Amino acid sequence: MIASVIKKPYLNTYAVALLLLLSLIYLLSLSSPYFDSSFNSFSTGNSIWSVKRFIEWRPCDWWIRGHLNALPEESNGYIRVDCYGGLNQMRRDLCDGVGIARLLNATLVLPKFEVAAYWNESSGFADVFDVDYFIGKMNGFIKVVKELPPEIASKEPVHVDCSKRKGQFDYIESILPSLLEHHYISITPAMSQRRDRYPRYAKAALCQACYSALRLTKFLEDKGSELLQAIPKPFLSLHLRFEPDMVAYSQCEYQGLSLASMQSIDAARGDRKPWTGEAARVWRGRGKCPLTPNETAFILQSLSIPLDTNIYLAAGDGLMEVEGLTSVYTNVFTKSSLLTNHDFKSMHGNTKAALDYHVSINSDSYMATYFGNMDKMVAAMRAYKGLFKTLFLSRRHFADFTSKGLKGKELMGALWKAHSDEFAMGIGSALPDCFCEFRL
Repeated sequence: MIASVIKKPYLNTYAVALLLLLSLIYLLSLSSPYFDSSFNSFSTGNSIWSVKRFIEWRPCDWWIRGHLNALPEESNGYIRVDCYGGLNQMRRDLCDGVGIARLLNATLVLPKFEVAAYWNESSGFADVFDVDYFIGKMNGFIKVVKELPPEIASKEPVHVDCSKRKGQFDYIESILPSLLEHHYISITPAMSQRRDRYPRYAKAALCQACYSALRLTKFLEDKGSELLQAIPKPFLSLHLRFEPDMVAYSQCEYQGLSLASMQSIDAARGDRKPWTGEAARVWRGRGKCPLTPNETAFILQSLSIPLDTNIYLAAGDGLMEVEGLTSVYTNVFTKSSLLTNHDFKSMHGNTKAALDYHVSINSDSYMATYFGNMDKMVAAMRAYKGLFKTLFLSRRHFADFTSKGLKGKELMGALWKAHSDEFAMGIGSALPDCFCEFRL
């Protein structure tokens, strides 16, 4: 009699639990094309962060040790770096510009951040970064001045556009003659110049500028600290890129997007037509298509990131289909939800990006769905600070596995294996320009 009394409620409880599980599977199958009817919950038991690392990237000794070479007493002239685009693109150009100026034995004039209507931006260098701190930290690496001598200050610099140069473009051969002739030039760095051709002292100046000398203004530091305090701990900072311009630029097409998202993408396309047929398949297979929020949520689950994880969404304005993430991970926080309405509206694109950067380099963990300028800077700064819970979600692996028909538990297992291998080997955790491999 006692046994039957116990058994009956146990069966009822089991039946209710089974019904709830089947309902969850059904709902997941409706919300994502990557689940199938044979899916049963996937978990390795631990999150991706529990994977043993074999390699880490840390600041190279030759940079941290010192200046390597004393600065020459006489400068060859003055260089101003003209920076364009979003904050992290301009930051990249500034870092390159410092290396170039040191290479040419030039004195660096404070950089010019070009007004970029596309980015809804008007902030200058001093609006974002602490000028005095920058000059102090660059002492011994390169000469930096706030003001030019009177005989030069009245002149506009001779602009030397390096941005479109192709091949093995060399600054000493191509730019130094202009510097010596005019004594004051402005440059836009060229992506084609290989940094590994720099002498160590020029690379050290670049590294010092990029990772040690750029501190946000006190106002932005305070706002960043305020934002950090408001986010529940621990938290994952997620840089999610699925804005209309990003999708339009990628030339990828997506199925199942809302009408509003499709209209926004079409408006942003301009002359960029999406790839079709075999070209579209190859393009996606190369990892060129941004992950949707829905795909991102699926990968996070594949990596055993708990559904109750606090997530700070580091993203620009206009993020589309965000419900694909927030319907699965419900503890999601944004700048607009945490800052006062006045603070948020008074900020431009650069200052908003600066806050995302500040939060991301100080987060407990960081993931990104892209490998753009911000992601490279954040990963490197986290390595500089000794924070190694950093991972880039692989668009290429996702495209490869789904093109082979993988879904459900099988797809999750493949994604776990690919990402855990990359995390263990430190792939993507920092750039090699200023960081050296350290085997654990």
